[in-house]
Amino acid sequence: MSVVSGVLLAGIALPAAGGIGLAAKDTAEGFDEVPDDFKTPPLTQATQIFDARGGLIAKVYERDRTVITADQMSPLMRQAQVDIEDARFYEHGAVDLKGVLRAISKNAESGTTAQGASTLTQQYVKNVNVEQAGDDRDAVLEAQRKTLGRKIQELKVAIKLEEDLPKEQILTNYLNITYYGNGAYGVEAASRRYFGKSNKDLTVAEAAMLAGLVQNPSQYDPKLHPQAAQNRRDTVIDKMVENKHITADQAKEAKAAPLGLNYQAPQNGCITAQAGMGFFCDYVRHVVKQDPAFGKSADERKKVWNTGGLNIHTTLDPDKQAAAQNAVTTNVRVTDSVSAAVSMVEPGTGKILAMAQTRPYGLLKDKNQTVVNLNVDSAMGGGNGFQPGSTFKPVVAAAALEAGLPATQEYSSPNKLEYPTMKTCEGTWKNEARPKTVVPNESANEKGPYQLKEAMALSVNTYFVQMEQEIGLCAVKQMANKLGITTRASGKPLEEVPAMALGVEEMSPLTMANVYATFAAQGTYCAPIAINKITTVDGKDVPVPAGHCEQAFSESTARALNTVLNGVTENNGTGAALNLEDNRQIAGKTGTSDHKKAAWFNGYTPQLATAVWLGGPDGGVEMRDITINGKHRTEVFGADGPGPIWRDAMDQALKGTPKQSLPMADIPDPAPRPNPTSTGATTAPATTPPAQQH
Repeated sequence: MSVVSGVLLAGIALPAAGGIGLAAKDTAEGFDEVPDDFKTPPLTQATQIFDARGGLIAKVYERDRTVITADQMSPLMRQAQVDIEDARFYEHGAVDLKGVLRAISKNAESGTTAQGASTLTQQYVKNVNVEQAGDDRDAVLEAQRKTLGRKIQELKVAIKLEEDLPKEQILTNYLNITYYGNGAYGVEAASRRYFGKSNKDLTVAEAAMLAGLVQNPSQYDPKLHPQAAQNRRDTVIDKMVENKHITADQAKEAKAAPLGLNYQAPQNGCITAQAGMGFFCDYVRHVVKQDPAFGKSADERKKVWNTGGLNIHTTLDPDKQAAAQNAVTTNVRVTDSVSAAVSMVEPGTGKILAMAQTRPYGLLKDKNQTVVNLNVDSAMGGGNGFQPGSTFKPVVAAAALEAGLPATQEYSSPNKLEYPTMKTCEGTWKNEARPKTVVPNESANEKGPYQLKEAMALSVNTYFVQMEQEIGLCAVKQMANKLGITTRASGKPLEEVPAMALGVEEMSPLTMANVYATFAAQGTYCAPIAINKITTVDGKDVPVPAGHCEQAFSESTARALNTVLNGVTENNGTGAALNLEDNRQIAGKTGTSDHKKAAWFNGYTPQLATAVWLGGPDGGVEMRDITINGKHRTEVFGADGPGPIWRDAMDQALKGTPKQSLPMADIPDPAPRPNPTSTGATTAPATTPPAQQH
């Protein structure tokens, strides 16, 4: 007995002596300061993400914890935890010598080390070390190692901590940091996990059960081992009577009560989001982890996200999200070989109002779930994007108008055209293929001359290649950059090639929605934003990414574009069938990629810009001889595939909002052309048969 006592007491002699002023000089110097992380530990908590109206989108966390103050805690809970873990907590310092001697005696008698002697303060210090280790498994194991050196270090900190903090604060910190099993950290999360209520509302029996879990959350798990949990609860109740914190009658009543679980399964992460908001939730996560507003380095930003404890108020409009979600799920089935994605952006602010796609957010591939956000670039959780086809032609038009070309600009626009030599930012592009690469128009009767308004309405390929040649590829690239297109969706650089005008470089729906939002905002480009405001759980504001807007092109160019793109949706334009049910003014552009692997309709009103993509999620489905939503299609174009999705989404999203007109320009129609088959007769500008939509 004396040998065992001597060995064990030697292990605590140094810190114990230091605690009464008798330590060696180097030990005393180590007591000068206790790190702030032990006084007010930055505990990992749950983060809540809200939509623009305050509705909860999702709760995300590395550790489910809600930090609360002492007066928000149940007195019963505080008493129960002290009684079972360290009944003499208020009587001893960081080291309980009586407890140590008692443990030595008990362990010697039993031949085990079952009886511990750590005070509640020491346990708290150990928990802080584990918390600081985070998700680093090796660091966690190191923090939990039962070595003499580790014990001495914990005791040193505990002694100084007792000098710097009142007992009540140490207890509060302990109750906030401790693990109670089933993913619940701290008493508030534990109360809500097991009983579905705040801990301040706990009964004696409930508080006792929670307090009993701390020693071994797995062994006393009330879901898996209800009898063991009840026995442990009753032990805690006995301790509360022994320490005169409850009466014998209260104890009798508490022991007679059932466990009374109202278990609330952990609801963690974007996968729990409703109404298709999981992808937007994931986008917010990427914003926090990538935007310098949340830290200079990736590690700093990751720490902000993992530490949590944030209330993130986003730009997502629940009504517009519902409109987008309804449109993609009613027009395309989850089981179809293709999927649809919709992004909605507010012109003039860059606020992302909706983000939806047909396939649900999740990990179950057999249920056609995915975690790839088809609306965004690869860096933000998306894929490699999709060729936007002719929806890129307005970017070329914007560059041309800004370069000084008139809105009545005319080109010969032959039915086929060899790609001509073009200037780039660095030199010259030449058509050196043998035979030379040729660009055709969509149909055999599509040949010019055409002016801009007509060429855009009919989506004439050779017209925009000739326009590109006149202004140069560098001007197109620079305009794309001003509109937020700085790379392809994959992150690869834009290539200055003539086919750029035909939308061969992959983009995401969010990027294209924001381009069209710039058209709607009279040339004002605003970087997309997803977050309005962030506060901590104690109400402090957290800096968020600042909105950034600048004039990408002149208002006169914007008016001309509005007029030209409005023409796409009227008369003989490729989007003429997409008028909204309230007949409000719209503008937009259809687009179909090579081999019909992607189809688009991007359009806008002054209040709302929406981009819709339809195609194979991996970009490999040719939309010919295909069934979508139970309907067989010979082939899919922008107007009859994504177009109806756009119309349905916009109809619902804009219902009840005031009609607004787009600022327009006066662009005269081209003069009638001579009819080549008759003498002296004239004919209206060529039109494209309905089947040949772009």
